[in-house]
Amino acid sequence: MQSKPNFRDVFFVSDGTAITSETLGHAVLGQFDITTRQTTLPFVESIERANSVKQQINQAYEKTGTEPLVFYSIVLPEVKAVIEQSSAHFYDVLNALVAPLSEDLQMAPQPQLQRSHSIAKDAASYQDRIAAIEYTLAHDDGVSLNNLDQADIILLGVSRCGKTPTCLYLAMQFGIRAVNYPFIAEDMSKLRLPKAIEPFRYKTYGLTIDTERLVEIRHERYANSHYASVDQCESELGKVEAMFRREAIPYLNTSRLSVEEIATRLLDISGLKRRMC
Repeated sequence: MQSKPNFRDVFFVSDGTAITSETLGHAVLGQFDITTRQTTLPFVESIERANSVKQQINQAYEKTGTEPLVFYSIVLPEVKAVIEQSSAHFYDVLNALVAPLSEDLQMAPQPQLQRSHSIAKDAASYQDRIAAIEYTLAHDDGVSLNNLDQADIILLGVSRCGKTPTCLYLAMQFGIRAVNYPFIAEDMSKLRLPKAIEPFRYKTYGLTIDTERLVEIRHERYANSHYASVDQCESELGKVEAMFRREAIPYLNTSRLSVEEIATRLLDISGLKRRMC
């Protein structure tokens, strides 16, 4: 089967989690108008696993007749050599930076498998991240407004505007303790900042979203419901945004932003430091 002109299989391959390969690969691919079928293959740490990956890449080539794109980050030369025997185009995301850095530092790199992923190197930061995740889950969706003094950030907004995934991303990626509180239909008649949050408005931010996008998201959950109607979504958003302005709560429109972009923008406007756990 021949592939379509603007279609490519894309593989993100790594001897670690493959997060680096995915992140850099997505950033580069976003510059081109192509359709992709993406496969992530983490923890390619052995010759046996590398041969399996090579077979998978070659099968994609045989099926489409077009060489896949492979973004990879492999430290061990013998494992990398097997991957590079595949029928594909290769982009070594690690060496793209290591080689010029080695030249600038006048120092040879010392490859070491999973050096950047060792929990033992910083047990305290790992435990901080676990604690942040537990705190965030305990304060998700307005379940609890206790211990807000321990929160790093508090997010407000209507239901389904992106609060929960953003909070979990902040906790898991950066060890940030995040609280989110939803304004529901019953809140709209007397909408105000919750009393428990009042003392912590300095770390409180709002999320909003376009009406059309909110209708689409709610419709996926509760099709043809009043909850997902245009009138209801428009009314809730208008009242909540008015409250944000009245209370001087900074807010962000999430309609065209990924969770990663929402989190990054919140870190920027709040001044919170990224804790790379």
